[in-house]
Amino acid sequence: MPAIDIYTQPGCPYCIRAVRLLAQKGVPFNEINAPHGTPERADSIRRSGGRTTVPQIFIDGTPVGGCDDLMALERTGRLDGLLGAAG
Repeated sequence: MPAIDIYTQPGCPYCIRAVRLLAQKGVPFNEINAPHGTPERADSIRRSGGRTTVPQIFIDGTPVGGCDDLMALERTGRLDGLLGAAG
């Protein structure tokens, strides 16, 4: 299983949607609370190469992007392969 980190902030509908998809996939992930102005948010921005929005998703340390990027991977059938769940 790959290591998955997802930086979120409370009340963010995109964060909720991305977390829900990962949970439905049944993969373990590390949800990191990263509201504006926190060290966690600064870490997310640094790791993502400057992206300031949430969620920011990383699979095995590689930035995947945000919710729209995650959903696009799911639509094209590429997400399962990244998660190690390709069947």
